Amino acid sequence: MTQPDEGSVPEQGASTGSAGETPAEPVETPADPTPDDAPREPTPEEQLAERTADLQRLQAEYVNYKRRVDRDRELVRAQGEAAVLQSLLTVLDDIARAADHGELEGGFKAVADSLQQAVAKHRLEAFGAKGEAFDPSLHEAVFHAGESADVDTTTVDSVMRTGYKIGDRVLRAATVGVVDPATTPAEPAAASDTEQDVLTDEAPDE
Repeated sequence: MTQPDEGSVPEQGASTGSAGETPAEPVETPADPTPDDAPREPTPEEQLAERTADLQRLQAEYVNYKRRVDRDRELVRAQGEAAVLQSLLTVLDDIARAADHGELEGGFKAVADSLQQAVAKHRLEAFGAKGEAFDPSLHEAVFHAGESADVDTTTVDSVMRTGYKIGDRVLRAATVGVVDPATTPAEPAAASDTEQDVLTDEAPDE
């Protein structure tokens, strides 16, 4: 029977592995995601708050849209009204001239009165009369009538054509002549003491 040599290392089985090698550690598979990592469904209160915010936003957009539509509609209406009244200004001028010449009588006067009442309902207002303070935004001055001591500022002295406006919107400026306030003449300066002495010396003796 053969004895094993001294110092020899007995052979290890296949399960032991090579000398100096450590056994491989088992690979851990990732665990399934916990319920905390999954997307959370919003609560009914959160859903209600989100829907309420959406409705409020839609309501605000609708209110702004309605305001724009109403503003545009009013602008179109005002422009149409102004265009119609603008076309009637020459008729009103003819009526005013007829009244100045005493020709506004009978049926013609009744028609003229009805027209005046109709345009007044649309806020058409005439302006431009003698004695009004001159306003470049309302009056168009075509000549200067000099100066007058009866006025304190540049004033309408005569009216060639009446102006008309609707509220603050001027349809036609009044054509006028203006007069300015009179300039105060400079007072003569008092004689100096030297001049008074000269005059006294030159005075003849009595």
